[in-house]
Amino acid sequence: MNNPILEVQGLSTTFHRGGVTLPALRDVSFNVGKGEVLGLVGESGSGKSVTLRSVLGLARRYGEVTGQVRWQGQDLTGLSEREMRHIRGREIAMIFQEPMTSLNPLLTVGRQLTETLKAHTDLNRRARKDRAIEMLDLVGIPAAASRLSDYPHQFSGGMRQRVMIAIALAVGPQLLLADEPTTALDVTIQAQILDLILKLSQDMDMGVILVTHDLGVVAQTCDRVAVMYAGRIVEQGAVRQVLKGPRHPYTVGLMQSVPEGVAPRTQLYSVPGTPPSLAALPQGCAFAPRCAFVSGPCAAQRPELESVGEGRELACFHPVEALDGVASKAGAHPASSPHMTEESAA
Repeated sequence: MNNPILEVQGLSTTFHRGGVTLPALRDVSFNVGKGEVLGLVGESGSGKSVTLRSVLGLARRYGEVTGQVRWQGQDLTGLSEREMRHIRGREIAMIFQEPMTSLNPLLTVGRQLTETLKAHTDLNRRARKDRAIEMLDLVGIPAAASRLSDYPHQFSGGMRQRVMIAIALAVGPQLLLADEPTTALDVTIQAQILDLILKLSQDMDMGVILVTHDLGVVAQTCDRVAVMYAGRIVEQGAVRQVLKGPRHPYTVGLMQSVPEGVAPRTQLYSVPGTPPSLAALPQGCAFAPRCAFVSGPCAAQRPELESVGEGRELACFHPVEALDGVASKAGAHPASSPHMTEESAA
C-alpha cells in the first residue's frame, strides 16, 4: 500500500491475572490507507476489540503492549498518556460496541458532544453548540437542535449509535475505529448505520477499521479484510480475494458457517470445537485442534503470516486449494456468503 496513514507492525498485547500470562494479541501487522475500510473478522475472543484498544493506547492501562503502531510516521506506543489524549478524538476516533454503556447516562448528549469539541478545538461556546447540532443533523437525527438537551435513555438503540458516531466524527478525525457498531440493532438500522459510516468515510477521505462478525457486512462495506484467530491474523487481503477464495481452513470454516442456500430442516454447519483459552494456547498453530488438515508441523510450530502474492497474506502450513474437497467434508460450499455477488465483492 502506498503511503498508509496507519502501520501496525508486530503488535502484541499481554494481560496478567492471578500470576497467569494471557497473550491477547500476538504479532499482529496490518496497514490502513486514507479512505480505506479494513474489516476485522473472527469469533468472539479472537482479539478484534483488543486490537482497536491497543492501537488507541487504551489496552496499556491494563496490560503490556509491544510492537509498533505508526500513525503518519510517528510511533504511538512510545507516547505518554498526555500525548495520546491529543490524538484520541482529534486524529483517531472510536465508536465503542455498546452505546448505552459508552454514553454517560447522567449527561445530555449535547454536553457529551460539546465536551469533545472543547477538548480538541478552539471553538467558543456558541460555535460548539452549532457544531453539535450540525453533527446530529449529519448523522440523521431529526430535530437535532431540540435533542441536545435529551439524555441517552431518551434515544432508541439506533439513535444512540448515531450519537456515538456524531461524537466520534465531531472533530473530523482521519481514522475511525468502529467496534461492532451495529451490534443488537435490527437489520434496517444496521444498514443505515453502515451506509452512514461509508458515506462519511468517502466524504471525509477517512480510513476505517470495522470490527464485525458478519461476513455479509464485510462483503458490502470493506475494501480489505483481516481474519483473526486466537490473537493473530491468519489471513488477509482484498475482500474479493479472501471471500471468493478463502485459503486458510479457519476462513473456510467461517464461510461455511454462513446459512446461505441451506435447505429447510438441515443442520447448520459450525466450525468444530471451541477457540483455545488464552491461558493454554497450543504450542504450534492455534487452530490445529479444530483443523481437518492438521499434520505434524502444525502441532509443533506456529506458522508465520507470509505473503502469497497479490497483496494476500496467509499463516498456514496447508493452504486450502481444492475448495470443493473441503466443502464435501463440512457439507456446505465455502464460497457461499450473503450478498457475495460479483458486484458486492468488487
